[in-house]
Amino acid sequence: MTVYGLVLESGPQRKRTFVTVPALAGCVSNGPTTEEAVVAAPDAIREFLRLLAERGERVDPEQKIEVKVERHVTDNRWVGFGIELEQDLEPLSRAELEQQLRWATWMGESMLGLLDGMSDEEFERKPAKGRPIRRIVEHVLGAEYGYVRRFGKIEGVKGPGNVEEMSRPELMHWMAYMREREMERLHAFRDEELREVSHGSSTVRTARGYMRKLLAHQWEHFVELRERLGTGG
Repeated sequence: MTVYGLVLESGPQRKRTFVTVPALAGCVSNGPTTEEAVVAAPDAIREFLRLLAERGERVDPEQKIEVKVERHVTDNRWVGFGIELEQDLEPLSRAELEQQLRWATWMGESMLGLLDGMSDEEFERKPAKGRPIRRIVEHVLGAEYGYVRRFGKIEGVKGPGNVEEMSRPELMHWMAYMREREMERLHAFRDEELREVSHGSSTVRTARGYMRKLLAHQWEHFVELRERLGTGG
């Protein structure tokens, strides 16, 4: 059995609650109430581990999982990725970086795999609730660029540009190109960047913190797409 600590974010009334699992960089989930989010957390962790196991990571998705709430933030203006963890201040080792970049690659590939065989009509269709799948893809593309760009110039990339006007093949080609350049930049982290702590006006910037948030954003929208397409684990 493994016990995973949870960090929760919600409003004062503990309605919609966002869950972060600090021991698994990128593992996040949410629920309509705090109680439901905590109850659902073991299955969310198991889904995350299952993707890693499918790609060869030495983890056991079928292990018995228990969770323990370590911290509950109820006064953030925005519930989600604004939270900072104590662990974010720790230097990120080269081995951890390479592992997390593998995870990011797997998540990206799995997300694109969900789109294989999808018709252009389905890709562009506006659902009764929510946004078109294309808009989710565009959002992921822009956010990933933003996370990586915080650490300096990305060679060969000026920015995501006006992706709304691209055709679907152009968008997917640009996304693949952007991710290749972004991965090159992240693999090239200097040792001082892996341990640097930079204090902004309202946030603290560290390699560990931004890698965690980049992975969490990818995972959140991979799960969103999977649920939209009815291919949940």
